[in-house]
Amino acid sequence: MSFAAAKSFLVPGGASSQAAAVDEQVRQQNLAVAQGLKRQEAGLVDELIVKYQHRLMRYLLYLTGNREQAEDLFQDVWMRVLVRGAQFNGQARFETWLFTIARNMVIDQRRKRTASSLDELFEVGSDDDRPLGFEVADGEPTPFDRVSNFEDREHIAKALLDLDTLHREVLVLRFYEELSLEEIAKVTKSHLSTVKSRLYRGLAMIRPRMERSGLRLREAV
Repeated sequence: MSFAAAKSFLVPGGASSQAAAVDEQVRQQNLAVAQGLKRQEAGLVDELIVKYQHRLMRYLLYLTGNREQAEDLFQDVWMRVLVRGAQFNGQARFETWLFTIARNMVIDQRRKRTASSLDELFEVGSDDDRPLGFEVADGEPTPFDRVSNFEDREHIAKALLDLDTLHREVLVLRFYEELSLEEIAKVTKSHLSTVKSRLYRGLAMIRPRMERSGLRLREAV
């Protein structure tokens, strides 16, 4: 245990005070982004693209299963952020709002193809012959990255693609993007109980493959 960690146990309220300080810092950052978007602050969207581009592309790849669609949607999502930035109020994390926009745009794109159900809206496209290539590196290790090597991550990516999109999406948002269950509920516009159900069912479906790779994510739920 580090000195800082030990100190948090020795000082009454130390750990909770540190957590509160981090939460407040995040809140102030989100409010600053919201104010900057409202003022159409020069260069802000470019900074956000640099910060979130890898996470957004990874999410779109897993959501669509189609690289060409993901690349097109990636551009459209940032254009939507530029045009509707004033709608972000800073009460939630920016990435929660960003992923919500991305998800809505995927649904809108699918609706144009006259799909009749949410599963059909998220049906994986088959008209792109290029490999998906889910290694979207951004220099920041995800929970999957911290417990697995390259071969394991490739194995997990393929296992996720075998899931239906609704369960896959929750697992990606939880373990790759590290969103809380409450944040996932906001992105997917689902009840918290629905998110939990999809998470546990998705884990149950993918766990056999993960255990064969020696990975355990139960602690991260």
